[in-house]
This record gives sequence, structure tokens and C-alpha cells, in this order.
Amino acid sequence: MSGAGEGEAEDISTVDNYQRLQIAPNPDGTITRLAKFPESPPTSDPKLPTPVLSKDIPINESKNTWVRIYLPRHALDHSSSKLPLVVFYHGGGFILFSAASTIFHDYCVGFATDVPVIIASVEYRLAPEHRLPAAYEDATEALHWIKTTPDDWLRDHADLSNTFLMGISAGGNIAYHAALHADVDRLHPLKIHGLILQQPFFSGTQRSGSELRLANNPAFPLSSSDLMWDLSLPIGASRDHEYCNPTVGDGCKKLDRMAVGRRVLVTGWDGDPLIDGQIEVAKMLEENGVHVVCHFAEGGYHGVDIIDASKGEALFVVVKNFIFSQTAS
Repeated sequence: MSGAGEGEAEDISTVDNYQRLQIAPNPDGTITRLAKFPESPPTSDPKLPTPVLSKDIPINESKNTWVRIYLPRHALDHSSSKLPLVVFYHGGGFILFSAASTIFHDYCVGFATDVPVIIASVEYRLAPEHRLPAAYEDATEALHWIKTTPDDWLRDHADLSNTFLMGISAGGNIAYHAALHADVDRLHPLKIHGLILQQPFFSGTQRSGSELRLANNPAFPLSSSDLMWDLSLPIGASRDHEYCNPTVGDGCKKLDRMAVGRRVLVTGWDGDPLIDGQIEVAKMLEENGVHVVCHFAEGGYHGVDIIDASKGEALFVVVKNFIFSQTAS
């Protein structure tokens, strides 16, 4: 999710990807994030004219993790009818952005309005300062925090027994691994009914057809993707590590413990270099007894659902059907 654009471009393989991602490596293994992405504050005052209220609550102050909760305004007037809860993990290749980033804040406001749902958008630790599995640990810690928090918005308006894990790009990867690592018994009364993987960030050492075809895609060139994995995976791990490539090794053997009610929605665009990998993960899930709903569309690019409001609104319809069809079943 480093930019916008679609289709092929001139060869950009010689571009410095640190510069492209607007980061600078430091001798101690950390990075300096040179870009200052706009951030939006939460809006919790019901007197303000906003369709969705939001507020930030700490999860683990020692890790500086927190959650931004989004509550559709109309829920305040219908306290007897609780809404599904979506636990959302933002994108950014594990190294960029925040739950407060305007691009994700605005997306969550639109999502909570159109679907409608209550959203808990999780602020997790970033790599390379905190390499994987740190983000997965924060993701599952957030679930346990949600089930025990005395927060009145979640207590009074969220149906914890009807929870969905959702993420875009790296956030989709985090949602997938959170579902694998979550302890179902310890989460009660929170019950995960489904998993929503929006253009999930997966790869491998063997290049897929779409990675080769779109290696120089201006929205998300393969070299930038590789750098993000280099900065995020455990030191010395290859892209065939289970965090990056769930289709190799023992990945499929771990699906038995997936805490998502065995239902997964996978979305993508054929202008995204990652689409073939996303399709392979969907096939692996289906072959192992998971009910998979695929929504792969023509055109687009990596991150288009966030950047292009019309594409995002169209996806909200798909997600709404998935969430409420599971609710009814």
C-alpha cells in the first residue's frame, strides 16, 4: 500500500525501495519513517454531526497498543439491538501506518456507516522494531482485551458472539494468523464467526504468475513487497516462512485450530501482484474444509479499496452480505 496506480509501468527495478517507501535504515536495525501520513483524531462527542462516533482506549500501555472503536450513531437509539463486531487490522506492510491514519480512519467510518457494524481497529506494533510474530501477539491480545473490557460501547452495543476478524493487505495477513493463534475456549463469550481477508499480504520464494506479470506495478512493485518482508519476518527467515506463505510446510495442518467458524471471505483485484497468492491461499483453505467466499475483480490495484471510495463502497456490499448471511445461518 505504498501508493496508487494500476497496470504496467516502465522498469523501476533500479529504484531505491527505501526511498520509495520513504523510510531510512538505521545501524541498529530500526528504520526512520520519513513520511508523515495524515492522522485523524477520534470523535466521541454525540453532539457533533458525524454518522459514526469513535474513541481510543489503551490495550497494553507497555507496548503502546490500543484500539479505536467505531460506533454508528444510530446504535445509541437502538440499545436493545446489538450489532456485529468487526475487529480490524490496518495495512502498511507491517512497517507503516497506524489505526489513527486518516486513510484507515475514513475507511472505518464509511464501513461502520454502510454495513453497519461496530469496529474495533487495533493499533499493533510495527516491524522492524518489532518483527513478526509481535503483530500477531498484539492482534490476539486485543481479542482477549475486548472480551473483558468494561467499555460501555462494546458492552451495550456490540454482539461479541457475532465477531469477525478483518484486515487489508498486511492487516489481512494479521487477521489470518490471529485466527490461527486465538484460543477459542479462552475467548468466550467472544465468538469469531468469520474471517475477512481483503487483498491479504502473502508471498513466497517462488514467484507467482501475477508477481512476474506485475513486478513493476506502480502501486506495489515486487521489490517494495520483498523489502517489507525482509524487514518484517524473523531475521534469517525466507519468504517461505509460515508467516508469509501459508501454503507450504505445516501451514494447512494448523487450520484445524482456526477460530473462525470455518468461514472466510477473500477479496482481491487482478491488477494486484499478490492476487495469485491470494487465490492459492483461498484454494488451500477450501481444500481443507473451510467454507470460502471469493470476490476477485478485474482491474484495480493493491490498496484500491482504501484509496478509491467507489471501490470501497462496492466492497462494503460484499462484506455486508458475508457478515449478515453468517448471522442468519
